[in-house]
Amino acid sequence: MPRETEPPLSAGRLILVEGTSDRTALETLARRRGLASPEIVVLGGAHAVARHARRAPRGVELVGLCDAGEERVFRSALARVHVCDPDLEGELIRALGPEHVLRILDAEGELSSFHTLQRQPAQRRRPVEAQLVRFLAGRAGNKERYARLMVEALDLERAPAALDAALGHG
Repeated sequence: MPRETEPPLSAGRLILVEGTSDRTALETLARRRGLASPEIVVLGGAHAVARHARRAPRGVELVGLCDAGEERVFRSALARVHVCDPDLEGELIRALGPEHVLRILDAEGELSSFHTLQRQPAQRRRPVEAQLVRFLAGRAGNKERYARLMVEALDLERAPAALDAALGHG
């Protein structure tokens, strides 16, 4: 679990996210769009959102980015919440298409590892999108690494709406 980070002392907009892959995706998208680097707090889990919202400096616009399964927790603490359905990886896989994600895995030398995962009995009948999500979550650091690579590969016209909204773009 990522370590919680403290809110910055002064910021106009503060984005609260569950994990480091969310931060990586937002920072990468902001850079690609030519936006200022956003102030982001990695919560280390959704249930820390209320504590961080209470500690934020007055006058700061608080925005949340979370997975669909954590929407209720985020909405109980924040007025502005943007939701990845079902999660960040699902949004990015849908935006790129599974074939493009497979090309990214291939370029990273991990396509054969993915094919090994696909042959596992629990994975055989699952859709490729679900297999990709499982693969991305399977190794430490993969979610963050592939968040950056997938956002780098995005056609900006197909960027997930939740990410753009959290950045205040669009």
